[in-house]
This record gives sequence, C-alpha cells and structure tokens, in this order.
Amino acid sequence: MWTISKLTFLEIVSKRIFLITILMTIAFVTLYGVAIHFAVQETGPMMSNTMDNALQNKFFASQLLGVGLYFSSFITALLAILSSVSSIASEVDSHQIDTWLMRPISRTQFVLGKVIGLGGLLVMYAIALFISITLIHQIVGGEMMELPIGALQIMKAVSIFILQPIILVTLGVMLSTRMSTLNAGIVLIILYGAAFIGGFVEQIGSLMEKAALINIGIVTSLVFPVDAMYRKMTVLLFDTADNPISFAQQGMFASASAPSNFMIIYAISYGAIMLYIAIVTFKKRDV
Repeated sequence: MWTISKLTFLEIVSKRIFLITILMTIAFVTLYGVAIHFAVQETGPMMSNTMDNALQNKFFASQLLGVGLYFSSFITALLAILSSVSSIASEVDSHQIDTWLMRPISRTQFVLGKVIGLGGLLVMYAIALFISITLIHQIVGGEMMELPIGALQIMKAVSIFILQPIILVTLGVMLSTRMSTLNAGIVLIILYGAAFIGGFVEQIGSLMEKAALINIGIVTSLVFPVDAMYRKMTVLLFDTADNPISFAQQGMFASASAPSNFMIIYAISYGAIMLYIAIVTFKKRDV
C-alpha cells in the first residue's frame, strides 16, 4: 500500500499538470501580494484614525483575505479533481492495472494507496497555499490590513480547509473505479459547481430569511459538503460564529449561516463512505 502511495505521489509530481499548477500558483500568490500592496498604497492616505474608518479597514481587509482564500480553495479543488479522476481509470485503460494486480497487492491496498498518495500531496499543497495567502495578507498589508488572527484560529481553519481536497480525492477515486476519466471529471466538476452555487443560495436565503433557499443550500451541502467546509473554515478563521455582521464584514465569501460542528463529522464520514464504496466497487470490477 505504501509503495502505491509513494509511486502515486511521485507520479503526480512528475506530471506537467502539476508543474503548470505550481507555476500558476506562484503567479496567483505574487499577484495577490501586489494587489494587497497597492490596496494599502491607494486607500491608506484616504483613511484617518477614526472609529468608523478603523471598522471600514477591518471589513476591507477581511474581504480581501476572504477572496484570496476562496480562490485558493478553488485552485486546490481543481488540482484534486484533475489528479483523482484518472487515478484508476487511466490504469485500467492502459492495462497497467494488470501488472499491479499480478503482484502481491490486494485491490483494497491499491485503492488505499492511491487515496493516501493523492491526499497527502494535496493536503501539503493546501496547507502551503493557505499559509502563504494568510502571511502575505498580514505582512504585506501592514498595520492597515492586519487582522486579529491568532495561531489557534489559523490551525483550526487549516484543519477544515484540508478536508475539501480529501473529500474531492475520495469521491474522484470512487468515480474513477467505474467511469472513464472524462466522465468522472465531468461529474465531479458539476458536483463541485453545484455545491458552491448551493452555498451562495443558502447565504442569500439566510439574509432574506427565505426557508426554501436555505433548504436548497442544506441539501446541496449534504450531497457534496465542500462548500460547507469552506464556510466553516471562514467562521473559524475570522472567529465570527456569533457575529451577526460577519456577512457584511466578509461579503459573499463569508457565512451568514454558519455550519455546525456536526457538519464536520458528516464531511469526514462522507469521505470515509466514498473510500469504502471505491474499494467495494473496484473489488467487483472485472478488469
């Protein structure tokens, strides 16, 4: 199993798509830092030290950090989708799976090795991107953009942030056990898009106090809980669980309807169930 994990890890790292992702990530982080720098340069002179402007600064800084983390989540999700949907389907299509199954490796170990290798790589990538965006915001933004975020808040937020790629990897590998790479990719991208649209609909429903819109968001979160994990991450990072103006503070990337801790348990269970289905499905597949 560990051999499969190591080889999967190295295989993804050696692919061109990973190199492109790393280069684009560096470009994104650099652009974010430049944007923060010029935001401070352009808006700083207009701000005085009054109470209203201090509050306005905090809102502005929260929204910029929220945007950076939202697109970090999006980039991480894309990498998770592109790397997981071909993990087993490509091995079957190229008949390389025959070579693996002739060795003393069970199908369970093969699937677990794929998930651990992909998941480990994406967790490291997600942590590095999250910390980079947060540090750039706090350091480059200086006193004007600095938010009161402690180490414990960051640790809690990161622990939820990494759940998104793990859920995507387990579902992507599960789909890859039965579908072609293209079909699995289409299904996963549509699910991912539907989850985020459902999340936005739920936030709007919370603001307008429309139960139907809130229920749509809850249902999409249960079908695919990645957006709920992003919203929970923002609540933990900005410590806005009981703050009624959190949505105004962070904009559309905040959570007017904070997911409960039960949702974290549900998301972890969701990933475990997807992994179990992947193992069972691959065991029954005639390759």
